[in-house]
Amino acid sequence: MGGSAEASLTYGRLKVERDDLGPADWLTERRAGFGEFATVGGVAAPGFAAYARVLHPAALDERPVRWETVAAAYGRRVGALTDWYEVIGAERFYQNAQEYGLPGVWDEHAAEGPTPAEVAEALIPVLTRHTATPEACWFGLWDGYGRREWHRTPTFRTPERDEILLSGPLSDVLSVDAEEPFAELPDLWWPRDRAWCVGGDVDLVSTYVCGSEELIAELLAAPGLEAHRVAAGDRVG
Repeated sequence: MGGSAEASLTYGRLKVERDDLGPADWLTERRAGFGEFATVGGVAAPGFAAYARVLHPAALDERPVRWETVAAAYGRRVGALTDWYEVIGAERFYQNAQEYGLPGVWDEHAAEGPTPAEVAEALIPVLTRHTATPEACWFGLWDGYGRREWHRTPTFRTPERDEILLSGPLSDVLSVDAEEPFAELPDLWWPRDRAWCVGGDVDLVSTYVCGSEELIAELLAAPGLEAHRVAAGDRVG
């Protein structure tokens, strides 16, 4: 979609908010030590009753592969804070390896960045059931992805990130993938009633969801997701 003034008014079907960033104030007003960078509460939002880590799948022949499947092939197990490089027995900076994969098990690393579209598709029905305002949601998109030049577009600050504010129905988050191939989905999602918050980051292979105990319990049981319960102060990966 280029960088014209008209095109930059939307991101997929989501509206780019330029005048009022007030809906993001609750995310920016953080006490020291509460929702810090590189913690679950810092990537999503602090102060919720329960939290979950949703793992981004690896792939085999472009089909998603669960971490637990890969781990089992190596004789390992996946815990709530397990890193992908631990699953595959690699060094921390495994991305630099020229050869990777395990024939018949996986041939692409776990997807790094904000929520992948296939994970978003599984998340949306669960999230919709746990908010009264699924048609009125807000989203944060890091301004550093580089697929657009966001000249003079105001941003709000989260730990170590400057975010563009977007708005629209929850279901429209997938319009980004449909209308702008290879464009990143927003890092942050939350409904107007603030019943939950979804958080991701360019450097992560997981998405974090915070909300009620009922939401997190349903999310952990969802067959299309691979998720683990975590705490707001846990490190992210």
